[in-house]
Amino acid sequence: MAGDRKPNAIRKIWGSLGPGLITGAADDDPSGVATYSIAGAQLGTSLLWTALLTWPLMAAVQMMCARIGMVSGYGLARALRRKFSAPVAAIASIALLAANIFNIGADLAGMADASEMLTHLNSHIWVIVFGVGISASTVYFRYVRIANTLKWLALFLFAYVLTAFLVHADWLQVLRDTFIPSLPHRKEEWGTVVAILGTTISPYLFFWQASQEVEEEKSIGRLTTISRRGASREEIVTRRIDVGVGTFVSNIVMFFIIVTTALTLHRHGIFTIETSRQAAEALKPLAGQGCFFLYTAGLIGVGLLAIPTLSGSAAYALAETFGWQQGLDEKLEKAKAFYAVVLLSTAAGIGFDFMNVNPVRALYWSGIINGILAPFLLLGILAISNDPVIMHGQPSSRLTQLTVAATTLLMFGAAIGLLTT
Repeated sequence: MAGDRKPNAIRKIWGSLGPGLITGAADDDPSGVATYSIAGAQLGTSLLWTALLTWPLMAAVQMMCARIGMVSGYGLARALRRKFSAPVAAIASIALLAANIFNIGADLAGMADASEMLTHLNSHIWVIVFGVGISASTVYFRYVRIANTLKWLALFLFAYVLTAFLVHADWLQVLRDTFIPSLPHRKEEWGTVVAILGTTISPYLFFWQASQEVEEEKSIGRLTTISRRGASREEIVTRRIDVGVGTFVSNIVMFFIIVTTALTLHRHGIFTIETSRQAAEALKPLAGQGCFFLYTAGLIGVGLLAIPTLSGSAAYALAETFGWQQGLDEKLEKAKAFYAVVLLSTAAGIGFDFMNVNPVRALYWSGIINGILAPFLLLGILAISNDPVIMHGQPSSRLTQLTVAATTLLMFGAAIGLLTT
């Protein structure tokens, strides 16, 4: 009997994980991997403390976005339109689309480079294979199937945890740099901190989290906005656990990527990473074939998780802004504009690979741009979370509001530090 309870408990915990886990895992896309790898190569383990800092900040932001979706019955873009105006929501949605296309292209390029190293098949072929395959799956499969697949893809993140344990770290030094912060001094160091914040607390995740709450409720039969209004205490607690687990996984993976690259690339004098191929191939002679394989396999797996999130978040945002039929459970013919955004953004990302742009450097700078733009969006989210009409008398907790406010100030401060250093 005791043997039966354990598997049931594990299945129950796994079943309770959903949008929070997927959103947290999607945060460690190839963009995140590139940014954390650059941080480790340039600065060693000196920025490990940022992983400790960003977990509660990211969790508070994602939970606030989750509550907006759960309580209002609609996504973040529609909430922005109601709180402010249609033009404000349109500007945010169009900016999100542009940034996401940029990220999709760079993510596809990073995945294709990794696949070429493993298979020796030209990376341009892999870009097309991944882009077409991901787009077709997003359109063809329904929400529950997509969500379950993305949950399993999150397991690829643990490749980076295993990689870190293969490089024989000085764990005393690692712990010291984790718990004793080393503040940035040079402009390049501030840039890396802003990039980490922008990659970890990224605008597309805000929109995705809120929209997935709506999809979750649709999947259990709450098909109208009125039927989705409000959330029970049990639903809020379940989502808080889900978000906590997802953001913890995201930040622990960030931690171990920095450890791996710091103790291989930085330790051996490789301070600059120009391509994802260079980052992965440099690990082979320094840390062995196993590290190389885990790093590249993880890059492909997290890309498969992140790209549907990127294209989907932009599609949800634009659909909510302009009143289009939307949702991953809708047929193509009923939600043409919604799926057009998914398909065209991925197609644009495929085209990005043929423009001869360095994907790792592009991803790094996109992290910096997100780090500058995100705090402005967080101001809007804070205002929505306190709106008694939109939130139907269920605002975010005082602790969450204070933490998100602190996150906003920190991101503004880091951006100012970058611009004025």
